[in-house]
Formats: sequence, C-alpha cells, structure tokens
Amino acid sequence: MRRRLAGLLSEWRTGHLMVLLPLGLIVLISAIDISISPNIHLGPLLVVAPAITPSFAGTRLTVLIGVLALTAQAVIAVLHGGLFTPNHQAQLAALAVVTGVIVAYTRIHERHGRELTRVRTVSDAVQHVLMRPLPDHAGPLRIATRYLAAEDEAHVGGDLYAAVRTPHATRLLIGDVRGKGLPAVGDAAALLGAFRELAHRHDDPAELADALETSYRRHLAELADSGQDVQENFVTALVLDLPDDRSTARVADCGHPPPLLLTPTGAHPLPLRRTAPPLGMSALGPVDRRTEEFDFPPGATLLLHTDGVTEARDAADAFYPLAERAAALPADTPDVLLDALRRDLLDHVGGHLSDDAALIAVTRPR
Repeated sequence: MRRRLAGLLSEWRTGHLMVLLPLGLIVLISAIDISISPNIHLGPLLVVAPAITPSFAGTRLTVLIGVLALTAQAVIAVLHGGLFTPNHQAQLAALAVVTGVIVAYTRIHERHGRELTRVRTVSDAVQHVLMRPLPDHAGPLRIATRYLAAEDEAHVGGDLYAAVRTPHATRLLIGDVRGKGLPAVGDAAALLGAFRELAHRHDDPAELADALETSYRRHLAELADSGQDVQENFVTALVLDLPDDRSTARVADCGHPPPLLLTPTGAHPLPLRRTAPPLGMSALGPVDRRTEEFDFPPGATLLLHTDGVTEARDAADAFYPLAERAAALPADTPDVLLDALRRDLLDHVGGHLSDDAALIAVTRPR
C-alpha cells in the first residue's frame, strides 16, 4: 500500500496541475447532468476524464481517475431514476469497459517507454565509449563537437571523430563510414581504435592515413572471412595535425569534404589540391597521399563536417549552404557556433536529417 501511495504521489508530482483538468471535467459534467432534465444524459461524457489522463500521467493515476468517473456516473444514476435502471447500468458498463481499455493501453505505453529508456541508456554508453567527448581545450586550441544521428532514437551512427594529444600538437580525425546508423558502427569503432593507437606513431598526417588504411583493410578482411560482404565498405576521412607552436593546419584528405576556415572576412573551404580515395579502396589501385599545409591564424576557426551536413535538403530539395550560413552565425566560441549551426540545420531540413552528421569547431585563440 505504501508503494502504491508513493507511486500515486510521484505521478501527481509529474502531472502537477494537469490532474485538475480531468477532475474538473468530472465535477463539471456531473453537476450539469444532475441539474438538468432527467431525460438528458451527459454522463457518457465522463469517459473524457480517464481518456486524457495518460497524456500526462501513468497507469495508477489513470485508474484513480477512471474510478472517480465511475463513482460520479453512479451518483448521477442514483439521483436520476435509480442505479439499477437498464440505461444507467449500460452507461456504467460502457464507462468501465472504455476505462479498462485506456488503462491497458497506458500500461503497454509505459512498458514501451521503459524499454526505450533502456535503449537510449545503452546508446549513450556506446557513444561515450566509441566516440569519447573531445576535450574543450587541447593545447592552445578550443574545441566543440556536435553529432546528429539519422536513425530515430539512435545516438550513434556511421560518422566518427576523435582527437589525440601529442607532446607538441593536436591530431584530429573526422570520417564518414559508408552507410548510416547502427550498421556502420562496427566500421567506425575499428577505425577509431586504430587512430587512437597510431596517432602517436606518425608525425605526418599522410603517413598516419596510410597506416589507418592498412588497419582498416585488415578489419575488412576479418569481416570477409566471417562471410560478410565488404566489397563496398569504405570510409571518407580527414586527418589533421594542428601544431601548438605554429599557426598552421596540416591536412591529409581521403575523399572527405574539406574543412571551412572561418575568419572575420568570411567562411572559405581549405583549397585542398590532393584528395586521395577513401580508406578501404586501396585495392582498386595505388594511392598517393600527401600532406598539405594551410594557414590557421589566431582568432580563426576550422569547421570540420561530414556530408550529412552539406547534403541535407529542405522541402524544396535545396542543399544546406554551409559556408554561407556559417559565416552569418555567431561564433563567439566553438560551442556557440555549433549550437547555432545545429538549430539552423534542423530548421533547414524540417527537424529530421536523412543522414548522420558530425560537426567539429576548432578555434585558435588570439
């Protein structure tokens, strides 16, 4: 009994003043029915009270409102001809049946809600392990990230990012596994694990990308040995080295969209001249990856992104103009920029992305 009362109290706190709505309807409908002609029956409207309760409360409170509605219907019956007249018995039976159906639905809904909460908890844990949150500060840099998964209720997918600190630089990886959502998580996990291990062994971003290629191909071979079709598996990736003592960005591109450099004069993609094929495609021919170096002056921001951002479409099928919008959004800090960019992107697509999207903003303070 104590547990039940505690549950009712919890639901009352959750619903707050919303519970006054069904109670008020019960009182109002009963008062009107009692005060008007016995030939007019408003009692069946009492079903509205338990029907609206599940929108803000759980099973126990719904049962309580249903019992109160049945009690009110019984009071109306006693005052209008007697409780045992066929009409009033039919009204009471119908109200009881409908209330029972509503309570059953509420219990199923609550069970599904608990299952969904568990799934979200596991998804959050997987994302935290797979893609560890990037540090707010890495050496002299300030960093912010945002991840938007395409699949409903999934917090992880095929887009990936990671950061590793070396004694004199910050190394970043951003990538996009072919496919989206949970089926791509395995490839993303393999590449992220390889990056965290290899980033300390190679100073040159192109050499690091070559090592990631070798590791990813080994991962695909293991999948093929287990009978999976991996002929079309690949990952577009961008490897960056941001030295602490120089205002430069060293980049090796593997088929990934170039970062945007945000300065007071606007937002411009880095003019990459050498773009190698995505990781996992070296079997198609020789790959010649090279590192390119660009100015990354103090006060500027590098905006790394996946194609889930630039290929997002609105209702008119127009792509999201990332460079144009990023240049117009507030960029006081990386977090402010990405919060504004996320809202603007979701407004552009109507609230739901068709592909996973990842964003990283890196600022070199003045």
